[in-house]
Amino acid sequence: MLLKEKNYFILVFIHVILGFIIFNNPRLSVIYTILIFIVSFYFVIKTKNRNNEVLYAAAYIVGSEVFLRMTEGGILYEFGKYGVIIFTIIGMLYSGFSKNALSYWIFLILLIPGVFIAMETLDFGTEIRKTIIFNISGPVSLGVASLYTYNRKISINELNNILLLIGLPIISCAIYITLYIPDLKSVLTGNASNVETSGGFGPNQVATILGLGMFVFFSRLLFASSTRLLFIINLSLGLLMTYRGLVTFSRGGMITGFVMFVVLSCFVYFYTKQKLKLNYFFGIFITAFILIFSFSEYQTGGLMTKRYANQDAMGRTKESNLSGREVIAEFEINSFLEHPFFGIGVAKGLELRRDVSGEAIASHNEITRMMAEHGALGILALLILLFTPIFLFLDNRQHVYMLSFLLFWLLTINHAAMRIAAPSFVYALSLLKVHFNE
Repeated sequence: MLLKEKNYFILVFIHVILGFIIFNNPRLSVIYTILIFIVSFYFVIKTKNRNNEVLYAAAYIVGSEVFLRMTEGGILYEFGKYGVIIFTIIGMLYSGFSKNALSYWIFLILLIPGVFIAMETLDFGTEIRKTIIFNISGPVSLGVASLYTYNRKISINELNNILLLIGLPIISCAIYITLYIPDLKSVLTGNASNVETSGGFGPNQVATILGLGMFVFFSRLLFASSTRLLFIINLSLGLLMTYRGLVTFSRGGMITGFVMFVVLSCFVYFYTKQKLKLNYFFGIFITAFILIFSFSEYQTGGLMTKRYANQDAMGRTKESNLSGREVIAEFEINSFLEHPFFGIGVAKGLELRRDVSGEAIASHNEITRMMAEHGALGILALLILLFTPIFLFLDNRQHVYMLSFLLFWLLTINHAAMRIAAPSFVYALSLLKVHFNE
């Protein structure tokens, strides 16, 4: 076994064992959280961020966030977003930021009026400071991380390592979920999103992070599988993420991960001269994916296909394609039309829906939420986020991941808003100036 293979195998093995250990003693999850922060902080301070170590630290925190939440290890529920903010600020203190990142200063400034409006309009009984911070932390973490990554030079190997650090704790998460529910059929009562098959945690967040993990390890098949053993390890991990994500019955995260990989594959195929080699690779990948989907279909007794065909367990087509989320989106669009300039204020939409329906239903769509709560300023902020990476890409064609990263952010905020740090951080990675080694 080559040294490179041995080191990689050890990293993967450690995170497999970590999943077993925390499953058997969940209290150790708190210690794991503390160690992540201490080791990351020490690593960054010791190196003085000479090689963008803050991105490695933030990446590992992002990858571990959902696992820590489901095992109640997070000292703070928003540990992931705060971690991204803290480490990228440290990175800017050591390494500065681009003077051309003005668009992201503007983005952060555009969020301020919505905060002041919320301070005036939120109900008296609401914990205003806590509520505002909870709802604004996602966009703020995106803005701060983007200030650091804007046009920052990095090699493709370094970027692959950053993605690996996202993926490693997701291995532990997948192992934990596998142990949590060894007998899948015993908990299936229909084909709606299933908390039990998601490790006892929210299926939407779990599927989102598993979909990202699937993309990480499938992308390593293209860029970091120089030997047969590495190829087998990465393919196995990618298929494990795929299976565990599919049986959550939460579609958004898995569709997003699949779209990301298809876009990356098309980009690589278009630019490479080794098309014959890639044809063999795609043949293996498609065969493996069909097999794992068929296995999932068998394990769920045919419910998987019905879920993705938008049918209920009886095979009847559902009236809603979005699990009722379009009702919330329509409410937010109407709120925007009533308050088109500055919006209704951060987190006010949740209170208004509670007053109307009696249920405090959180938004799943960051686009309509930004429209409702920030008004025209929110739309301008979203346009900045959408077009800035595209403009940078025109002078950065070697960033093969850019479109995939941008799509992850865009698709994720449409079905899971910004409840976890992953869309913020992955979006920020789309702004890096990537170069290939000779």
